[in-house]
Amino acid sequence: MLLINLNKLISTFFFFGYFPKLPGTFGTLGGVFLYILIFHYFKISNIHFLIVTIIIILLSIYTSDKSINFFHNSDPKEVVIDEVAGFFVTMLFVPFSIVNIIIGFLLFRLFDVSKLFFVKKLERLPGGIGITMDDVGAGIISNVLLQIMIY
Repeated sequence: MLLINLNKLISTFFFFGYFPKLPGTFGTLGGVFLYILIFHYFKISNIHFLIVTIIIILLSIYTSDKSINFFHNSDPKEVVIDEVAGFFVTMLFVPFSIVNIIIGFLLFRLFDVSKLFFVKKLERLPGGIGITMDDVGAGIISNVLLQIMIY
C-alpha cells in the first residue's frame, strides 16, 4: 500500500493531477514551480538540469506505467508527471527568465494538447512510455521553437 501511495504521489505530481478541470495544465504549472525552485533557488547548471530532466522522464515512465493498473485507464488524466517531464524538456538549455518560462509554458501546452507532427505517434507507444514520450515530444518541439525565438 505504501508503494501505491508513493506512486500516486509521484505520478499525480503531488496531487496536481486531481484538479477536476485541466489537470494537465495544472500539472504543467506544478512543473513550472519545481523548475523555478530547482533552477533559480538552487542555481544548478544546465548539465545538472539535464540530469534532473532525465531522472524525471524515467520516473514518469515508471510511475505512469504502474498508474495504469490502479487508475484502470490506459492514459489516466490524474497522471501529470509526464507534463512535468515535457515542460522540463521545453526548458532545457534555455536561459532562466520569467518571459522564457511563460513562453515555454504556452508552447508546451499548445503542442501537448494539439499532438502535432510526430507527437501523436509517440502517444501510441505502450504503457508508461507512450504516456510520457508524447509529452517529451511536445517538449522537444517547444524547446526548438523557444530556442529559435531567443537566438
